[in-house]
Amino acid sequence: MTIEPGSEALRTLIVDDEPLAVERLQVICAKLEGVTVIGTAGDGEAGLRLIDALAPDLVLLDMTMPLKDGLGVARVLATRSKPPAVIFVTAHDHFAVEAFDLEAVDYVLKPVSPERLQRAVQRVGQRRGQGASVAPIPATAESEWLTEFWVPHRSELVRVAAADIDRIDAERDYVRLHVNGQSYMLLQTITSLEERLDPTQFIRIHRSCILRQDRIGGLRHEGLGVWSAETTAGQVLRIGRTYLAKVKKLAGR
Repeated sequence: MTIEPGSEALRTLIVDDEPLAVERLQVICAKLEGVTVIGTAGDGEAGLRLIDALAPDLVLLDMTMPLKDGLGVARVLATRSKPPAVIFVTAHDHFAVEAFDLEAVDYVLKPVSPERLQRAVQRVGQRRGQGASVAPIPATAESEWLTEFWVPHRSELVRVAAADIDRIDAERDYVRLHVNGQSYMLLQTITSLEERLDPTQFIRIHRSCILRQDRIGGLRHEGLGVWSAETTAGQVLRIGRTYLAKVKKLAGR
């Protein structure tokens, strides 16, 4: 991270209940330009007390901790007029949606690499540089449906727009998002995900498959009451009997 002449380093608080994780973050931060660790806390409640006492610029926040977890800490901070920037540093990838709903700057997966944390810290610096000129999006402008996903890919999280998803397949407790010839795994059940998708854009055609509606090129009757959906990419996907009437309604049948 490049620091402009005369600017101050980010005063950083580490909140994590694992001593080895705290030590690793301290070592990494000591090597990062523009970061100064001013304290550490081993649980969410202690973290909030130190935030009140030290007023850090940045909090490196673990997700799962005793007394109050990382999301709980972030929810408290979100109610404040001038909260510190928050970077979640966690071994768990399935809290990303909730984390970014709380305006976390970044979400870094353990084991943390210095390069990855440096990029996250740089985003904090960029946001600080933008200052008050960046207005928050009004709540009334937010969609009630998911418009994007943050999915784990290697050691990072990748932002995937819902508009880019072609198909979603269930794989036990996970779903696989198919996006422009690539696929990403997300820890979530297909039923819970279906409830958060815009029904005017996505339709469930099988207990293990959701399709984006504009990816359906046609319906095929296979005989004996069996129907399939043909996608614009040329795939043929079986329609479950439970979902057949809904899919036919989409086609005006």
